[in-house]
Amino acid sequence: MVDSFSAANLVEALVLGVALAMDAMAVTLSNSLCEPDMPRSKKFAMPVAFALFQMGMPIAGFFGGTLVAPLIEAYAGIVSLVILGFVGGKMVWEAVHEMREPESCSSSRLTWPTIGMEAVATSIDAFIVGVSFAASGKDIVLYGGAIGLTTFACCLAVLFIGRKLGEHFGARAQVVGGVVLILIGIKAFLG
Repeated sequence: MVDSFSAANLVEALVLGVALAMDAMAVTLSNSLCEPDMPRSKKFAMPVAFALFQMGMPIAGFFGGTLVAPLIEAYAGIVSLVILGFVGGKMVWEAVHEMREPESCSSSRLTWPTIGMEAVATSIDAFIVGVSFAASGKDIVLYGGAIGLTTFACCLAVLFIGRKLGEHFGARAQVVGGVVLILIGIKAFLG
């Protein structure tokens, strides 16, 4: 039986959305620190990609997750660690290289495939949440939509913070951003 719409369900969905958006927010901040002069198209692509995956993964978990949930749950941490560890390690390496040779900073640009990998890595936990929604009869439209909208709003807000920090701290901020991604990957692996 599916829960009916209520204010309590909406509040719960929004709080869950903020909790699930934390990794995406941290990645958005890290990317902003890495590339403060990022084109607007990529700036906007991050919140959109993260929101779509954060919304889509619970829906996928809700409808198909009971079949593959044990497999996803078993390997979610290692997949997140590998993807975020690679992206974060690359950011740190490029920042250190840039600090040593300032003229080489143009190689440190966020790519479209990287945004996609980050969106997948930060939304794997939302898949498992979707499986639990199916088991508990949650309204997947309400919860999936709230999670996606919350993620979009949170990541958009973080873009403004990242831009201001990036202007002040440059390559050092990129190192911090890369370390944050690696730590999120380690947390997912251990978690």
